[in-house]
Amino acid sequence: MKILELVKDAKTIGISGHTRPDGDCVGAALGLYLYLKKYLPEVMVHIFLEPLPAIFSCLAGYEEVNNNFQTDIDSYDVFFALDTGKDRLGKAEKLFERAEKKINIDHHVSNTGSGDINIIFPEINSTCEVVYTLFEYPEGLDEDIAKALYLGIIHDTGIFRFAGTTSQTLEIAGKLMAYGFDFTKLINDTYYEKSYLQNQILGRALLESIIFMDGRCIVSRLDRDSFDFYGVGAGDLEGIVNQLLITKGVECAIFMHQTKNLEYKVSLRSKSFVDVSKVARYFGGGGHVRAAGVTMKGTFHDVTNNLSYHIEEQLKENV
Repeated sequence: MKILELVKDAKTIGISGHTRPDGDCVGAALGLYLYLKKYLPEVMVHIFLEPLPAIFSCLAGYEEVNNNFQTDIDSYDVFFALDTGKDRLGKAEKLFERAEKKINIDHHVSNTGSGDINIIFPEINSTCEVVYTLFEYPEGLDEDIAKALYLGIIHDTGIFRFAGTTSQTLEIAGKLMAYGFDFTKLINDTYYEKSYLQNQILGRALLESIIFMDGRCIVSRLDRDSFDFYGVGAGDLEGIVNQLLITKGVECAIFMHQTKNLEYKVSLRSKSFVDVSKVARYFGGGGHVRAAGVTMKGTFHDVTNNLSYHIEEQLKENV
């Protein structure tokens, strides 16, 4: 199945992704949006996402994203849910449900499929890579489409460092780079660059981190008081768990920030063999084998202990 075949005869098309959109979600949504606008100029295509971080303003179509989810179209002929199932579409879920044809494209192992058509490849590291493989004319993209997809790929592969990065990933990235955008600046501006405030928060998280399980696991947190004191948003916490993970000897990293009394949003990462998606799914979350997330109730120690039991089971299998 290819994209233009999937939307054949459609007059209205909607696109959305998960709440708190990250690089892969934004890249896939904008890449698909620009592709459809390029090859189907007569079709009405709308893109719906929560307000995007300013770092993504370098992408074409950024200003065209509908952030309030208001539309005059009651039922789209086709609606795409990207990088998630319908459970994390937020305000776009109703638009997805009312569509004549619902298409779910993703790469998360926890996604069992929410559409009439489900294209889910857990073995692929990013939804942007999946989307690229669905294009009828991958050789007929343009710089804007290529830049959006490349951004998503670098964000979800950790600049090609994460397990699951394949020769196909690198081949596709190379073809996208050939369109001539400044990929070095794109990586620096959207992946590596941090504000002074973000570096302060990172420093605090590292200072207050705790090593346990004989040095094979590390955990840190940001409580509500610190969150408010620094005046940070959830987007300012990106990258902290990955920094924790590169600690020598650590196989699994946990970072959590308090969202309300006795509730934490948890990010999980692993290096080699712990399947953190399995741990997250047990508590109602999901994600990838090496990167997952979940929201949990309890104190910091309660949450840590509950996660530790399931992580330790896998660590014992790989002593």
